Amino acid sequence: MNRFVIAEPRKCIGCNTCMAACSEAHKKVGLVAQARLTVVRDDDGTAPVLCRHCEDAPCAKVCPVNAIVLKDNAIMLNESTCIGCKLCGLACPFGAITPAASEPEALPDCYENYIPESLLSDLPSSAPSMSPFLAWNPGRKVIATKCDLCSFRSEGPACVHSCPTNALYFIDGSTMNSASKLKQEAFVSSLDPSNDINGLQGGE
Repeated sequence: MNRFVIAEPRKCIGCNTCMAACSEAHKKVGLVAQARLTVVRDDDGTAPVLCRHCEDAPCAKVCPVNAIVLKDNAIMLNESTCIGCKLCGLACPFGAITPAASEPEALPDCYENYIPESLLSDLPSSAPSMSPFLAWNPGRKVIATKCDLCSFRSEGPACVHSCPTNALYFIDGSTMNSASKLKQEAFVSSLDPSNDINGLQGGE
C-alpha cells in the first residue's frame, strides 16, 4: 500500500499554516516554492486537498515523459523532467496537482528564459485569480507540482508537523494494518465480549 497524508476536515480551521510550511520546506531545498496542498473552503468548512498517492495513479499513466513514477511506496513527480503539459493535473480526480511557473531543481540553463529579460516588461502576465491551468508567466517554465511527502525531510511531511490542530496524518502500511487490527478487534468484542480475535486465521 502506498504512503500518503490524509486530512480530517472536522479539525481543519483554515489557517493555511500547512500551505506555508509546505512552501517554505520546498523553497529551502531549492525546489519550487509552490505549496503542494491547497486548503479549500465551502459552506461546510475548510479542508486541505493533496495527492492521495493512488495505487493506480492516472497522473502517471498520462505523463508523456514518465516524470511521475511509483517510488518507495509513493507517487513521485520529477520536477526537472516535467515538460509542463498539464495532462497530469487534468487527469487527477482530486485536483491535487497544480501547475507552477518557476525553475525546478537541476533544470538546464537554456530553459531559464524563453524570452530575453529586456522584452519581458512589455508582456502581460495572467490575472492572479486565474486558474493555474490557464495562467501564464512570460519567460518562465511551467511545471507540475504535487505532494512528495517531503521525501527530503527526515522528520516527514512539513504540513503534518506544522498543523496546530493535528488535522493532517501521515499514513503508511504499518499504520493502516494497526488501524485495521483495532477495528477487527472492536467488531468482534462488540458481538461477544468473550471473543478474542488474536490467533484467528483466515477462514475461521
